[in-house]
Amino acid sequence: MASDTTSQTAVANRTSIQPWQAGAVGGVLGSVVFGALMMTMIPDPVLEVAIPNMYGIEATPANPAELAGWVIHLSHGAVIGVVFVALVHRGPIATWTDSSLKTALTGLLYGVVVWATLAVLVMPVWLDAVGFPGAPPLPNVSELSLVGHAVYGLVLGTVYALIRP
Repeated sequence: MASDTTSQTAVANRTSIQPWQAGAVGGVLGSVVFGALMMTMIPDPVLEVAIPNMYGIEATPANPAELAGWVIHLSHGAVIGVVFVALVHRGPIATWTDSSLKTALTGLLYGVVVWATLAVLVMPVWLDAVGFPGAPPLPNVSELSLVGHAVYGLVLGTVYALIRP
């Protein structure tokens, strides 16, 4: 008579989020908060007019392209969030982000750097290059834009700290 032996094997089905995915999620959520601030605080229609024009989508204050503006804005946020992760996960400032508070504050600082480079310098040049008549001056220094970008970075850093692997 043969003897049957059974054994049980534990199988775990766990999906781990990758660092870049955590950065993209944080970037999108930061962009949602920033976009809401932009729509309520900034008098110029940046989200619904200027941003679509950067990509050749003709929009005016009388004929805004809100959906296109939001899609582009959220896409920018996701990409910029992934760049943040490249810096804090394995990049030169990885040792600064050894706690959630430091990661959130690093995100805030990152938002200010993004503002200084992309909003102050790149955006006005880009809009002028595509012939947008409402292109802001160079440099495009706006305190409200600074606050929005800082909030974006703070949300990005906080979300990344909470869900990073």
